[in-house]
Amino acid sequence: MSVAATLKIRVIPNAKKSEFAGYRDDELVLRLSAPAVEGKANKAAVEFLARFLGVARSAVLLATGERSRHKIFQIVGLERDDLERKLAGINR
Repeated sequence: MSVAATLKIRVIPNAKKSEFAGYRDDELVLRLSAPAVEGKANKAAVEFLARFLGVARSAVLLATGERSRHKIFQIVGLERDDLERKLAGINR
């Protein structure tokens, strides 16, 4: 069985640049420069997370929230401890 870490994210599309913007209500806030049309924000979120976490795009799965700002991603092959270490620099 493969390991997968879960990440709750609140996506804010149409931002000036793509970046993490801290936490809000136990969710990581991700500002994306992509618009929320035709799945562009979802695709941008997957690409941003893969680059930030140093994993393949195919390892980042959108589990829930395809049409919502509140999304849950699964990061395949990344343990919870590793995920928390990579996210440690983001302000809570």
